[in-house]
Amino acid sequence: MKATSSYRLATMMPSGPLPGACWTSFISLLLVCCLLPPGTQGQELQLRVEPQNPVVPAGESLLVNCSTDCPSAGLIFLETSLLKESVGRGLGWAAFQLSNVTGDTQLLCSGFCNGSQMIGFSNITVYRFPERVELAPLPHWQPVGENLTLRCMVSGGAPRDHLTVVLLRGEEELGRQPAGEGEPAEVTVTVLASRDDHGANFSCRTELDLRSQGLGLFQNSSAPRKLRTFAMPMTPPRLVVPRFSEVETSWPVDCTLDGLFPASEAQVQLALGDQMLNATVVSHGDTLTATATAKAEQESTQEIVCNVTLGGESRETRENVKAYSFQGPNLTLREPNATEGTTVTVTCAAGPRVRVTLDGVPAAAPGQPAHLQLNATAKDDRRTFFCNATLEVHGVILHRNRSVQLRVLCRNPIAITIVLGVLTILGLVILVAASVYVFGVQKRRDIYHVRQSSTRLPLAPQQPDEAVAVELS
Repeated sequence: MKATSSYRLATMMPSGPLPGACWTSFISLLLVCCLLPPGTQGQELQLRVEPQNPVVPAGESLLVNCSTDCPSAGLIFLETSLLKESVGRGLGWAAFQLSNVTGDTQLLCSGFCNGSQMIGFSNITVYRFPERVELAPLPHWQPVGENLTLRCMVSGGAPRDHLTVVLLRGEEELGRQPAGEGEPAEVTVTVLASRDDHGANFSCRTELDLRSQGLGLFQNSSAPRKLRTFAMPMTPPRLVVPRFSEVETSWPVDCTLDGLFPASEAQVQLALGDQMLNATVVSHGDTLTATATAKAEQESTQEIVCNVTLGGESRETRENVKAYSFQGPNLTLREPNATEGTTVTVTCAAGPRVRVTLDGVPAAAPGQPAHLQLNATAKDDRRTFFCNATLEVHGVILHRNRSVQLRVLCRNPIAITIVLGVLTILGLVILVAASVYVFGVQKRRDIYHVRQSSTRLPLAPQQPDEAVAVELS
């Protein structure tokens, strides 16, 4: 079995270091060489090892052929640390099958020609694909404008001097570096995070380039990881609420924060004391607005809180709302319809701490009613009384008004009764007269029916017909 591939001339000394398993054979050959007869040392003898410097996948088998052109060559041997099996030999050649080639190693063939030793070398390079290519987990949220370090871990893969690691944003190459000799190898690239990176996929890829060995370019890629970037302003939200609110009265709450990215993914909480409010959240561009309604159930100072959270960061604003109770005013007339000359009492009252003023006359103290008495006259008819109530809440005066109208009747109730009686009697008389008139007209309406003359000849002397009156219908 003679190989036909290219070969190199072998010399007595190897050109490079040998694996530990080959040193024993090499030393033995060196001793043999030193014992050769004078004149045979230094001669350049030819011994071919094929294939020469092969590159094979890890775990594969390899057929090795050692051959020479010497016509009187003796036995040819193969020295290696790998499992080997002789599969054939003849004059000037020998073939060996190597099994389970798992690592780089050097092969040494040796033999004798006319009493002179011949040796030849071949280096086996084993290649294997990486067992693991993984991009390290990305931050849950990455602030815009800050450095982001991408880390790619590579386990396995050989030969390392032909292995390169590439880090990618989508299909865009961010950087590439040799894998190095570490296990696992770690390659890093630092980039500046931007808004455009939000939702982008990042990954890493290995490239085993064996094209110079007559093979190809082999690539392995990691699973992609999605990045989320965010921008949070340093300013707190704008919280708009009333300074004061009446108990059991609903009032609006409005919270706005500008400069958020992405605003649609921010979380907003509105709370009145310990009570969470049902907020409606709307985002437009980089602005987020949350609205709700709130209501205090008792007089107190209530705290409103607006909290905006994005990317693990929060911005918060707090405002106080004074809840007050403003009862009244209640304006009453003892007799809304008074008779001329009678005494009319007007009262204006309100709740605690409320000061009332009735037609310009203030009450004695806050919380006390104001009274007004007068003798009703015709001029007082349709007179309007006004009550003004004021309540001071933290230096602010609140106002409420009420009004009521007085009606004054005709002064002499007896005369009114007589007039009413006369009018009643007169109405009855007119009613009776009308009934009598109608009855008399019906009596004078008589209806008569006349019998027609007979067309037959009478048998007796003719008598004049009598008119027969029919009952008055």
